[in-house]
Amino acid sequence: MRHRKHKNWLYALTCFSRSALAASVWWVLPVDLASAQPVPAAPPPASTVSPQSAPTVPPQTTAATSDWHLKHFFDAAWKRQPEALSLAARMEAADSARQAAQSWTAEPAALELSSKTDRLNRNLGAREYEVGVGIPLWLPGERAGAGALADTEARGIDARIAVAKLKVAAAVREAYWAWERARVEHGLARDRLNTSRALAADVAKRVSAGYLSRADQHQVDGAVAAAESALAESTSALVAAAQQLRALSGQAPPSHTTPASAGTSAPGQTVHAGEGAPVPAANLLQWNASHPAVADLTAQFDVARLSEALARVRSRANPELRLSTTHHRGEFGDPYQQTLNVGVRIPFGSDARQRARVASASAQAIEIEGQLQLERGRVLAELEAATQRVDSARAQADAAGKRARLARETRGFFEKSFRLGETDLPTRLRIELEAVEAERQEARSRIDQAASLSALRQALGLLPE
Repeated sequence: MRHRKHKNWLYALTCFSRSALAASVWWVLPVDLASAQPVPAAPPPASTVSPQSAPTVPPQTTAATSDWHLKHFFDAAWKRQPEALSLAARMEAADSARQAAQSWTAEPAALELSSKTDRLNRNLGAREYEVGVGIPLWLPGERAGAGALADTEARGIDARIAVAKLKVAAAVREAYWAWERARVEHGLARDRLNTSRALAADVAKRVSAGYLSRADQHQVDGAVAAAESALAESTSALVAAAQQLRALSGQAPPSHTTPASAGTSAPGQTVHAGEGAPVPAANLLQWNASHPAVADLTAQFDVARLSEALARVRSRANPELRLSTTHHRGEFGDPYQQTLNVGVRIPFGSDARQRARVASASAQAIEIEGQLQLERGRVLAELEAATQRVDSARAQADAAGKRARLARETRGFFEKSFRLGETDLPTRLRIELEAVEAERQEARSRIDQAASLSALRQALGLLPE
């Protein structure tokens, strides 16, 4: 024990002397993985790390990600959707349908022209010219029913667009949080590589001084290789996540940026600024009634019910009022006479055809009503599950944060003892890996917590904000 302490003091004194005299080309560089910017590490010997084998680590950019938040990607993705492109045309069609239902005639009036002559047989000069107008009339109660149906269909467009937006939001949310996880993984892998290289440089110097063996050098070189492999894997995952988000929004997100945060839970660990927690309602049934999917089916049910009522009113084709004037003469030399004709055309009804229309509309209403009940149950179940996931994610984030804090403190203890020669390299590597895994779990848990709040808003039918 005395010999070991003597050796440790001798090593410390040697390091201090070389540092004070500036006679050596190295010193021990402490690196804290939890710091926001890693301390630059001295390059390892050429025999330790090959520059060709190490993956290229792109430098961080200073651009903030405030312009690349979730709502930005959602807005960009929605503009590319077919529903958004056809929205103006659908609204114009709905306005035209309302105007048609408010007109005084069931169909546009028709102009009738006719002519009679005896030129081909007797040719006595008989002539007759008739000009008339046919005006289709509403059936009793048909105009009011058509107007109510047109208004309901117009309101249904808004509900249908809300459902389409919610589907796009679900896809964008999933891709966005996958990209955020990939960015966190990439940043942690980059920090791990920097720390591993700094530790490898430290071990290489100790091996050159004779305090560590070549076996220790191989162990730390293996740790550097593992960190390089992890960085390459995280880079590939980050590129894939960015491409998925680009496929939805049409915009390529920044691959290497410092995530926007609302604060920090520990040095170097950012709390990602996600969506805010929704204001709780008195009960989940209030959210259920306002959910876009439920509102859309409710609008469809109203349309089907009004269509059934209108089918009962339309028992026959529309009658037609006919107004015409006739200009005629009997033969040559007779003066032309003018007459005015008024007539009504009333089509006969068909019970079988009406029953078919009514039954079809009734079946549609019954089917949509059944879908509405199922959708309400599904939405309520999703709300309850999303609420539980938020509570679970919050508990996991708190536990992971506590574990990461303890791991950082433990790493600091063992890092200091390793510099003093009181801890062997395998123990130092094990503590380092445990700290890296703890920080990785903490970062993922905080992303999962933000993603769970986003999923809760999705279950509530709220769009990104």
